[in-house]
Amino acid sequence: MSSFLYKGIVVVLAAFISGFALAQEKHSFSFSSEGAKSRYTQQMAIDVDDVPGHQVRVFEVQRVFAVDRRPVIDGEAIVEQWARGASAYTTGVGPNSGFTTWLTEKGEKVFLEFSGVAESQPTASGSKRGTAHGAIRIVGGTGRFSKLRGTAFDVTEFDTDPTNGYNRGTMKGEYWFEK
Repeated sequence: MSSFLYKGIVVVLAAFISGFALAQEKHSFSFSSEGAKSRYTQQMAIDVDDVPGHQVRVFEVQRVFAVDRRPVIDGEAIVEQWARGASAYTTGVGPNSGFTTWLTEKGEKVFLEFSGVAESQPTASGSKRGTAHGAIRIVGGTGRFSKLRGTAFDVTEFDTDPTNGYNRGTMKGEYWFEK
């Protein structure tokens, strides 16, 4: 399946999800993880025996944001992010989904769900770099974020060799508080 079709699926999914937010007061946000320290803390890949290069993988990525580049949601800085998910890639192309938790400077949590597709290409050095495009739903949190809702799009670039620690993303979306 082409990356154009994958991107189209993500756009349709996000449009459907955002329809639930029409009656709420919305706030825009965007951020980049440039300068953040990202690392794969756990992962496991299992080869699927249908075609060469097909793997099912579960992973956990921790991202700690630089003090001067922390994203902000409703006036509160996000200091750390944990993403836990699964992918089913065939030679670096395929779907991924999972859950993300943002930890704020005041100890609150924000919960997100993501779903998307990724593709990877060889680099000049012979390694492989990938790009994942995703749709995100903000589904709540703790404390004052318990009624937080929202939608977003993200683009994450990653190295297919997780020991390199390369995992950077951008996110743009909107949020609101459920009444």
